[in-house]
Amino acid sequence: MEIATGRQLERAVADLGRALGLDVRTQVRIGRRVWGRQRHIDVVFRSPELRRRLGIECKYQGVPGTAEEKIPATIEDIESWPFRGLVVFHGDGFSENFPPYLRGKGKAIAYDELADWLIEFFDLPEDSYRQAELALNGELTID
Repeated sequence: MEIATGRQLERAVADLGRALGLDVRTQVRIGRRVWGRQRHIDVVFRSPELRRRLGIECKYQGVPGTAEEKIPATIEDIESWPFRGLVVFHGDGFSENFPPYLRGKGKAIAYDELADWLIEFFDLPEDSYRQAELALNGELTID
């Protein structure tokens, strides 16, 4: 799947979670942001076995712009969530030094590294990445 918008990134992240066997909810309303607006978390994964949840904020930037300027505020907002959160970023528009800065914070990861991260975080079986790859390529049906 080619990703060219934030919504497509959100869909790809949700599909990846489903392929890995996680419960997935999108646009989850949880409280209010510091400045009063309703908070919507793009994707929330849940492992019923571990009773562990993870919220994901998706940030796409195809050309240089303002998405990377908003990410530090997003990381700060994640601190007020009732469970762990992560920013998933994708696109060629991020400046050269920004992705290493994000990775160094431990609160953000590139989309192409997300499957491995989720497998470790949710302690999924070793073959999970292959299952996800097959599902996302349309070669395996997700129940």
